[in-house]
Amino acid sequence: MDDHTAELNKRIELLEKKLLEKETGALSLKDSEKRYRRLFESAKDGILILDAETGMVVDANPFLLQLLGYTYEALCGQYIWDLGVFKDIAASKDAFRTLQDNEYIRYEDLPLETREGQPIAVEFVSNVYLVDHSKVIQCNIRDITANKRAKTERKQLMAAIEQVGEGIVMTDAQGIIQFVNPAFKRITGYRGREAVGQNSRILKSGVQDEQFYHDLWSTISGGDTWSGRMVNRHKDGTFYTDETTISPVRDASDRIVNYVAVKRDITEHLRLAAQFQQAQKLEAVGLLAGGVAHDYNNMLTVILCYAELALRKVAPSHPLRADLEEIIKAARCSADITKQLLAFARKQTISPEVLNLNRNVESMLTMLKRLIGEDIDLAWMPEAGLWHVKMDPVQVDQILANLCVNARDAIADVGKITIETGNALFDEAYCAYNSGFVAGEYVMLAVSDDGCGMNKETIDKIFEPFFTSKDMGKGTGLGLSTVYGIVKQNNGFINVYSEPEKGTTFKIYLARDTAQAVATPREAMVEIPMSRGETVLVVEDEPSILIVEKTMLEELGYRVLAAGTADEALKLAREHAGGLRLVVTDVVMPKMNGRELATRLQSLYPDI
Repeated sequence: MDDHTAELNKRIELLEKKLLEKETGALSLKDSEKRYRRLFESAKDGILILDAETGMVVDANPFLLQLLGYTYEALCGQYIWDLGVFKDIAASKDAFRTLQDNEYIRYEDLPLETREGQPIAVEFVSNVYLVDHSKVIQCNIRDITANKRAKTERKQLMAAIEQVGEGIVMTDAQGIIQFVNPAFKRITGYRGREAVGQNSRILKSGVQDEQFYHDLWSTISGGDTWSGRMVNRHKDGTFYTDETTISPVRDASDRIVNYVAVKRDITEHLRLAAQFQQAQKLEAVGLLAGGVAHDYNNMLTVILCYAELALRKVAPSHPLRADLEEIIKAARCSADITKQLLAFARKQTISPEVLNLNRNVESMLTMLKRLIGEDIDLAWMPEAGLWHVKMDPVQVDQILANLCVNARDAIADVGKITIETGNALFDEAYCAYNSGFVAGEYVMLAVSDDGCGMNKETIDKIFEPFFTSKDMGKGTGLGLSTVYGIVKQNNGFINVYSEPEKGTTFKIYLARDTAQAVATPREAMVEIPMSRGETVLVVEDEPSILIVEKTMLEELGYRVLAAGTADEALKLAREHAGGLRLVVTDVVMPKMNGRELATRLQSLYPDI
């Protein structure tokens, strides 16, 4: 009995021990499951559990539900191919076999859409596990949308840095170059591998003194941005000027770790600006030379005329004849000099060529943008298939420069200038209602601005030489008259459309080139006719010229009425009893110019 009892107790102890071990194991498993669940629910990657046999969603963690916009109830219990969000993973039951047949699948960049249709990018990994004798597929889904966007933005930023026209340089805090963009090479001549690791002093030209660089480093090392111009040395030894902005770069602890410099080569800009300034000086000098030459030419005319009159009265054998011939020779040489001065002031030698205005305008755009300044937008609207014209390309440049400067001066602050081209066809009906136009095919060049505009009174005078509506010292009054002269010289037309505060448009029409050479007949020399008793009215405000003109005409047998002013000429014309056959008048005179005088005289003598 005792042995039987002992055996029974032993078996009871063993059973209790096994029961305790089982209970401990269950508790341990439960703890393990709790730990797994906590990890599952707190994971910052999406986790999706699928039944490997059926493709049904068994579980999903909160991060995945939030990422995709689903509730737990809406996701679990569904077949994966019925969930549109996973169409790129398993669009059908057949497609699901890929997940079933592969224990491990990885997609580095998989596009998904949330339940609301928002596109996202994910990294996808699936593994097949055996759990309680059943296969499950665990899908780990990591949201890489922000990282992908950041990489794209970095690529775009790098592409912009690589392609921007300004040179970009990054140095460390000691000025050692760490990065340069391609534009740096175009500006300095140094390739990236040649510049990186070098001190930025490799560009030092010696033009700036040490104080200049001391002030620069004091500014940027103190945490401020430095901007200014400096002359640097190109790799080939030549000097260039750039506008530079240098800014410090700070780390998270607010310590300066780098400097970034943005450099723009303005050498060409400065050269063009100097050329333009010189052109402005030459314009002023030309105006002065033209005025001096005009007055000088008047005196030469008197000298020549009197010398020729005296020569007529002297016999070939007379001792004074040789002296008079020398006077005439010298006067004519002087007259040639005055013609050169007048050509410099008002005229130019032209070399016409067959041109496509689009190409000529495009070649001028950079200069024009610099000419009008950064506050004014320059728009270019070329017409495709533009016809050709034949004219001197320098004249095209003059037209554009004068019209754009005129437009710039009409804009008070910021504004827009538009240049456009087009083909135009004018028929007889159009020309009948538009004075000055001739029927034919033309190329249109227009320059418009949104500046202050002009009233009708101003428009009527803008092409007159020396007329200007600008303040004293801001215009010579020759710009638009130059444009007008060029257009007329090339058998073209110019129209102006403007209203106060509504801007201005100049439209120039140049004849289409017909590719046919047009011979220009030379003017034949004609013998000066002797008078048959006609009366001529001579009007000249320079007394010496008036006397010599009167004398020479009288030598030819004409009856001469001489007037020193336009009012005197009108008085003589009214009082003269006989007819007037011809009027010879100076153009520029006080009170009334020659053109206006001629018009008024024609009202008295229509056949004059």
